[in-house]
Amino acid sequence: MYPNAVSMEAQIWKVHGGLRVLPANPDGAIWYPRMNTLVWLLIPLTFIMAAAVAGHALVHKREPRAALGWVAVCLTFPIAGPLLYYVFGINRVRRSALKLREEALAQHVGREWLHGGPEPLVPVGALDEFHIPPRYREFERVGRSATGMPLCGGNCMEPLFNGEQAFPRMLQAIEQAQTCVYLSTYIMETGPQGRAFVDALARAVRRGVDVRVLIDGVGEKYSWPRASTLLRRQGVPVAIFLPPRLIPPQLSINLRNHRKVLVTDGLVGFTGGMNIGRRHLADNDNPRRVTDVHFRFMGPVVAQLQGAFLEDWGVATGRYTAPLPIHEQCEGDCLCRVITDGPDNPLDPMASVIIAVISTARRSVRIMTPYFLPSRDLMSALQSAVLRGVDVRIVLPGKNNLPFVHWATRNMLWELLQRGVRVFYQPPPFCHTKLLIVDGSYLHVGSANMDPRSLRLNFELTVEVLDVNMGRQMSRHFDRIQRASREVTLEEVDSRSLPVRLRDAFFWLFSPYM
Repeated sequence: MYPNAVSMEAQIWKVHGGLRVLPANPDGAIWYPRMNTLVWLLIPLTFIMAAAVAGHALVHKREPRAALGWVAVCLTFPIAGPLLYYVFGINRVRRSALKLREEALAQHVGREWLHGGPEPLVPVGALDEFHIPPRYREFERVGRSATGMPLCGGNCMEPLFNGEQAFPRMLQAIEQAQTCVYLSTYIMETGPQGRAFVDALARAVRRGVDVRVLIDGVGEKYSWPRASTLLRRQGVPVAIFLPPRLIPPQLSINLRNHRKVLVTDGLVGFTGGMNIGRRHLADNDNPRRVTDVHFRFMGPVVAQLQGAFLEDWGVATGRYTAPLPIHEQCEGDCLCRVITDGPDNPLDPMASVIIAVISTARRSVRIMTPYFLPSRDLMSALQSAVLRGVDVRIVLPGKNNLPFVHWATRNMLWELLQRGVRVFYQPPPFCHTKLLIVDGSYLHVGSANMDPRSLRLNFELTVEVLDVNMGRQMSRHFDRIQRASREVTLEEVDSRSLPVRLRDAFFWLFSPYM
C-alpha cells in the first residue's frame, strides 16, 4: 500500500461525488473506477425512462418520421433525448387548447345551443341532402362529414374589397344596431380607422345596445395605446383572448384567436381576413398597406357567426350567453356553412375540408393566400388534381411582409410546378386575401391562411359558400389579379444560386412553426 493512497482516494471520492478511484502507483498504473450502488441503480432507471418516453412518442406522434426520429433520439441518448422531447416534442399548444375546450363545455352544459338551432349539430336554416341541388351534393357531403354540420340555405353574400369598402359598411351596421353588436378581431389599430370603430361602439353602448368586443391578447400589442384601453375608457365591454402574462405564466405566441367576426342584431354578419386599421386602406400612401377582401352576410348563416363569437367570448370571460331569437329569414340563394377550427380540435376539420374539396374538383382550383406552406397531404391533393386534368392556379404575393415565409415557400414550389400547377406572384401592395374557388361554384373564405400556423396553431373561422353567381364574381376577381401578376417558372426556381437554395431550405425546416 502506498502511503498517499488513502488520502488521495478520499479526496477523489469527495470531488467526484461518490466515484471511488484507486490512486496511480509510481509505475504509472491506471486507476480503475468502482461504481457505487447508486450509480448501478441509475443506469437501468435511465434506460427505463428513455424507453418510456420513446413509447410516448410512438403512441402520440401522428407523423411516422417524427415518431421514428424521437424514438431514435431517446434510445440513443437516454438522458439528453427525453429532456429534448419534453422541451420540444410535446404539443403543449394542443394540450392547452383541449383544456380550454373542456372548461368551456363544462360551463355550457344545459344551455341553449349558441348557433340558435334546435340541436347541437342542426343550426338555423339547416338543409338536408335532398334539398341540395345535385351540382353541390358532393361538396355538401365533404363538409358535413368533416364538421358534422349541414349547410344552411337562404343566405346573401357581398364581397367588400379593401378597407375603403369594408369599413364604412361595418360602421354603418354598428350605427344601425338596436339590440347587440358583437365584434371579434385579431388586430385593432388605434389610428383614425380604429378610433372610428371605438367611437361607433361607444355610441351603441349609450343607446342601450349589448356591445361586446373581443381582441386577441397578442394582436392587440400591435398598436399603442391599446384598443382595449380606449374602449374601456368609453364604457365599452371588452375582453382579451388569452393575454400574455408572467403570473401565472402564459407566454405562448400560439393559441391565438385569428378570427374576424362582426355581427349586429343577429341579422348582419361580416367575416374574412381583414383586421381593423389604416394598413387595409389600399389607396393610401402607407408603404405597409395591404389589399384584402371582407364579406358581408345576411341570412341564417349569421346565427352561426354569432354562435362562434359567443363561444369565444365564453372562453375569454367564463360567461356564456344564449343567443338572441333567430328568425329563419331567406335573404338570397347562397348555401353556407361556418367552419371553426383550432388546436382544440384534433381532427383538423378545416384542413380536411380544404384537401377534400380540392380532391373533389373536376375543372378548376383557384387559390389566393398570403402565406402558402402546404402540408404533404395538401401538396398531394393539388398534384393529384392536375393529374386528373384540373386547372390549378395559385396567386401569392410577389413581395411578402414576412420574407422568411416567402423563402420557405420557394423551397417546395418546384414540386408543384413540375406537376403542372401554375403559380403567380402578385405585384405590391401586399395581398392579404384568403380565397379558395373550386369549379367556379364553391368558395372557401375567412381568416385562415394555407400554412401550419393557421391550420394547426390558431383559432380560425371560415365560411363555405356554394353559389354559381358568387363563384363567377370571385373568379373574375381572381382572373383580374392573375393577369396583372407574373407567372413563376420551374426554370426560375431551379436557377437559384446555392446560397439562396440553402437559405430557402433552412427556413423551410421551420415551416411547421411559421
